[in-house]
Order: sequence, then C-alpha cells, then structure tokens
Amino acid sequence: MTTSPLSDTGAAARAEVNALRALADDVAASLRSQQELLKLRNITLMPELITQLALVEHDLARLEQVLEDEHTELEQLNALVQTSAMVNSSLDVDTILSQAMDEILNLTRAGRGYILLSDEETGDLEFRIARDIEPDSTESDDGEEIHVSRTILNQVLETGRPLLTDNAQTDPRLVGSDTIARFVLRSVMCAPLMYRDHLIGAIYVDNRFREGVFTERELNLLTAFCNQTAVAIENAILFARVQTALAEITQIKELIENVFASITSGIITTNADDVITTFNNAASAILARPLDEAVGHPLDVILPRVSIETFLTHVRENGETLATETQPDIPNRGRIALAMRVSPLKNATQEIQGAAVVIDDLTEQRERDEMLNLMTRYLPPGMVENIQQIADLGLGGERRDVTCAFIDVIPYRALAAEVRPQQVMTMLNVYLEVATQVINEAQGIIDKYMGSEVMVLFNTQLNPNRSHAAAAVQMALILRDAFVELYQRLEIAPQPHLYRVGIHSGVATLGNVGSLNRRSFTAIGDTINTSKRLEENAVGGQILISQQTYELIGTLPGVQFIPRDPFQVKGKSQPVMSYEVFRQ
Repeated sequence: MTTSPLSDTGAAARAEVNALRALADDVAASLRSQQELLKLRNITLMPELITQLALVEHDLARLEQVLEDEHTELEQLNALVQTSAMVNSSLDVDTILSQAMDEILNLTRAGRGYILLSDEETGDLEFRIARDIEPDSTESDDGEEIHVSRTILNQVLETGRPLLTDNAQTDPRLVGSDTIARFVLRSVMCAPLMYRDHLIGAIYVDNRFREGVFTERELNLLTAFCNQTAVAIENAILFARVQTALAEITQIKELIENVFASITSGIITTNADDVITTFNNAASAILARPLDEAVGHPLDVILPRVSIETFLTHVRENGETLATETQPDIPNRGRIALAMRVSPLKNATQEIQGAAVVIDDLTEQRERDEMLNLMTRYLPPGMVENIQQIADLGLGGERRDVTCAFIDVIPYRALAAEVRPQQVMTMLNVYLEVATQVINEAQGIIDKYMGSEVMVLFNTQLNPNRSHAAAAVQMALILRDAFVELYQRLEIAPQPHLYRVGIHSGVATLGNVGSLNRRSFTAIGDTINTSKRLEENAVGGQILISQQTYELIGTLPGVQFIPRDPFQVKGKSQPVMSYEVFRQ
C-alpha cells in the first residue's frame, strides 16, 4: 500500500516526540542522580520541578498516543480510499466481494469476516463471502461451518444501523444469544450494506479471542467501507443486468432478423421522407435489386410506374392500409405481377413516421391461373383439380372401363362448298365451340380435336363416373339440341343435320404418352377404334351407340333406342350391333 505526504509528516512528528521523550527521560535521570548528591549536602530540589517533569513526560506520552492513533486512522482512511478505487474498478460482483472482504479484515484486524447479500428473487439474505484467518479446530455439534451471532445480524438488519461490541460475552444487548455463548464470541462488528435506503446485505466481522479489538474508529471505517461497497455491488449488479438485457436483445434482434430474412413476402419500410430504411431478401429477389441499391434511396425509384406516391400520400393523411395489384416493368425481370399492401408506421404516440410496404410476387400464380383458364376451355372447371392424378401416372397407362364418343360437328364438304378456305377455320371454330361447351357441362373429357371431329372420354381418372355410358348418351342428346339452336342463329336448315356421333363402351388403356419433356394424356385400344367406326357409319344428324353401351344403360327415362342394321368393322370377325338414340 503506498504512503501519502501526510503519512510521512506524521512519521516525522512521532519521531520528534520520541526524541523529546528520550530527552525528558535523560533529564529525569540526571535530576534523580543530582538529588542524591544534594541530599548528602542537606540540599533538596524544589518538588514542583519533579512534578512538572512528570507532567511533561505524561503529556509527551499522550501526544505520542494521539499521533499513533492519528497515524492509524490516516492509514485506514488511505487504505479505504485505495480499496474503494479497487472495488469500483471491477464490475464483477464476486470479484468485488472477495476484494472487499480481504481489505476489511486487513483494516479492522478482525479474525473472521462474512458478507451477506439479499437474493434478488426471494429477498432472503445468503452468505456470499466467508473468510476465517483464525480457524477454530473444534467442530460444532450442529455441523454448521459458519457461526455468527444471529442476534447481532438481526438487530443490524432490522434497524439498518451498525453495531459494535468490544466484549460480546458481557454486552447486555446480546444477553440470551446462543451463538455468543457457545462459540465465545468477543469483539464483533456488523454494518448494513445500504444503497439509496434499500438494504442489500451486511458485512460482519469478529474476533473470538480478544476483547476491545474494535473501537468507534473501526466501526466508522466499516460503515464507510460498506457504503462504498454497496455502491460498487449495485453497479456490478446493474452492469450484469444490462449485459443480460443486451444479450437478450441481441438474441431477439438476431431472431427477428432471421425471421425477417426468411419471410417470403417482400418487406420494405420507409421513413417520413419516403426513403427506404429496410429491405429484406425477398424484396431484393422480387424487385431484382441488391440491398445496397435500395436502402437509402427513395421508394418511388425502386418501385417505378406503380403510382406509389399516391398510396404513400393516402397512408400519411388517413393512416389507413391500402392494398392493390399492379404489373410494373422491373429491370432484368420484365413485367411482373405484384400484390402490394401499404401500411402506416406509427411511433408510441401514434404519430406516422413512415410506411411499410409488403409485396408478393404473383407472376407465377397469374401464369398458372392463365394456364388453368386455358385448360378450362378443354376441361370442365371441376376436373382441373384432378390434373395431379394424371401427372403422377408417369409414362405408361392404366386399363379402365370407359365410354368413348366421336363427334363430327360438320363435314368439310359442307364448309368448302360455300366459303373460301380462309373462312373455313372461323366457321369450324363456331361449331367446335358449341360442342366444347356441351361436353364440358356434361363432365366429358376432350381427348383431342381432329379437324371437325372431337374425341370425348367418360370415366377417366379426370372424370370418374359409374354411369359413364348414360352420361355420354345424355351429352349427345343435349348436343343435338345445341346444334339445332346454332342452325337457327345461322339461319340455316340443313337436311339432314350436319353432325354425326358414335359412342362405344369398354376397356381402354389411359395414360401419358410422349417424352419426359412433353406428354399427352390419351386413351388407346379397341374401344376407341370401335367408337370411331360407329361415328364413321353414322349419317348426318344420327347418334349411334354400340350393343355394349346399350347394355350398360339398360333403360333411360325419356330416351328411345332403335336397333339399326349391324355393320362390319375391319379387324373384327363379328359385325357391330348398333342402336340409334332419340328423345321420346
């Protein structure tokens, strides 16, 4: 421990007093020897001289004790200053407590010392530091390792005032203390650790073997030391709380950043000047803009030609969230479809400080919607959801009972005779559109268009139907009515009607044909060929069904089946039996 100039001055004063005491002793010894010689000559010294000399010696002794006490107090104060600086140089509670305990034992000459701190959760005091430089070899009956006076501790904690006893065995304040009696406690000091009138603990020191070790000076020193230590402890606890809070905040911030980065929607936030402050990874991918080219730039530069300023103005003035869809042209991406939602950003006082823009890339979804819309021209809307079953088939097929219908909407000769070749396709599409609408409403699957002919399937994986034969016949009858209405709109009266229909039921192989890159769902087999032959053997306005289809239907209310002459089909030894279908 370093010495101060005051300490050096005190040492010089003590040395001078010691010299004066030595001189006084020499004078006293000389006078006593002279007094013996004078007695031989019947001469005596004045009594006042001896008395005055004794008073001088007494005063010098008192002065030496005062100087010694002042020196001790000065050294203690100097140690207190240095110790305070030491304990306040650390922000670790355990380090502070350990240093404080070592110094207090050194300053007070105590044999044992303990520091107790209040538990933050329960409020109970618990021993945090214990020092025993005069260990007792005897073990207590109750097996406890820490033997302090609970009476003294409780009194200090209840009153919030320090307590000193120079002989605990005879102190009337401590009568009845079992600990003092059992462990022969003598000199004891205890002072509270107070921080802003809040008790956070206590420091307890004692000496079990000597009386009068502590004085009011040591008690004042302990109290001052407790005040300094309490501040250091609170600073360390506060620092630990701040560190914990910062760790939690950092963890939450990292979590938010991870969540923010993983959101599939684009998130953009702006300040009051509409300058971008936040731009997540999804926004960067959707708008094809790196982060450094977005943050710090005006929003209308990043979202061009979206009328974003109009939305921001409305949000600022009305505090409402606006949602819209737009199709901006984005560099490096071209035209995309965006769903955009603009919301106000408010502070704690509900003042608008900026805006939050959430964007979702709908480009692929809109392309899928367009594809589905296109598909519904060929498939009934309710069947589109079954497309996945077809995709899962792979290349190959599945044998299945189906009903196949071939429809010739209008013979080419009927078109070519009256219109130019350039107009044939236009007129043909009119007839095909009528047929397609009827087929879709009947839940039929259009396998393919072949010029003026349409191949239709019932009871495929796309349109399962146990009554597929009856469904095909009903579709053909409705188609006849639709063509009659078309003839009326076109102001024609063909005799016979222009359409022909052939329907056959049986087993066919259904599946995907083609390659891994391009596939087509279709049906093949004798059932398909037979239905085609029925259509070819029908005349204009005729609906022909096979014997197999007729047997599956049995009877159909309001429908009449008239047998027709059998006809021979290539590849079959037996002629094909057929029935013509009419409404009753």
